[in-house]
Amino acid sequence: MSARWTIQERTTPNPTKLAEDVRQGLSQSPVSIPPKWFYDEKGSQLFDEITELAEYYPTRTEQAILEQHADELPAVDTLVELGAGYSRKTRLLLESLTRGGRALHFVPLDVSAEPLLDAALRITADFPTVTVTGVVADFDDELAPLPGTPGTRMVAFLGSTIGNLTPAPRRAFLQRLHRATDPGDWFLLGADLVKDPERLVRAYDDARGVTAAFNKNVIEVLARELDANLTADDFDHVARYDTELERIEMRLRARRAMTVNLKGLDLAWHLAEGEEILTETSAKFRVEGLRSELGDAGFEVVTTWTDPAGDFSLTLSKRL
Repeated sequence: MSARWTIQERTTPNPTKLAEDVRQGLSQSPVSIPPKWFYDEKGSQLFDEITELAEYYPTRTEQAILEQHADELPAVDTLVELGAGYSRKTRLLLESLTRGGRALHFVPLDVSAEPLLDAALRITADFPTVTVTGVVADFDDELAPLPGTPGTRMVAFLGSTIGNLTPAPRRAFLQRLHRATDPGDWFLLGADLVKDPERLVRAYDDARGVTAAFNKNVIEVLARELDANLTADDFDHVARYDTELERIEMRLRARRAMTVNLKGLDLAWHLAEGEEILTETSAKFRVEGLRSELGDAGFEVVTTWTDPAGDFSLTLSKRL
């Protein structure tokens, strides 16, 4: 801890919670594992690498929108970033919100402590008027209490991370956010938009195999945390687009039949050759649909910015 940054641990990923999620996921068809378990230290680093890939347009497109419109954002005292990771894409927000020497309290929230520490050190070194409170927490849990004075905060949820939530959990998330904020607080939401399916698949199945390594990393997490006889080499990375649900699905396909002994769960898991594990869904949105979902949750949309090609959107709304 220093005078200008601190890290608070509300919760940390732990074998007990992982065990609950995996036990529940094994009862589903297909078997599923929540994508938050990608993000141990290695997974966070791999995702950071994904954002630099030629095929992965969302990060650079969102950044281009921010470059054009960051100065139109309202002045706030506190910026809360959900699912912050290394907070590298947040720099444009910080530059805008601290212009003229304004003080700002930056609150990155993430399930992994390592990227929060990295961000705290970099941001306090680069922005002399910013104090950082990193919060190790899961946005699947209650978000309250959020630091900062009610009505003077902005919550940012960037990178279309909201697309990882299917409709019912997405409604629940927006309801939790509404409970955690106060009238006058702002919400800045980044969301990937519906487009050519082939282009979407390429973004989640890059030529270098970085996304494949990121996907398979969850197998390493299971092996380590649940004492399971699993190896990432026994699975193939699969990315496909569901045209009906308008979402990308990432899966892991078993290369062989196997019996996995999950000692941390005290059970055996039988996988057939070719059986798939659903590890992530990434919904693609339409602007009017987003506005409707935000309105239903008690947020008044002020404006939506998109890039010229209509690939990505940033929506600014105000908590009623």
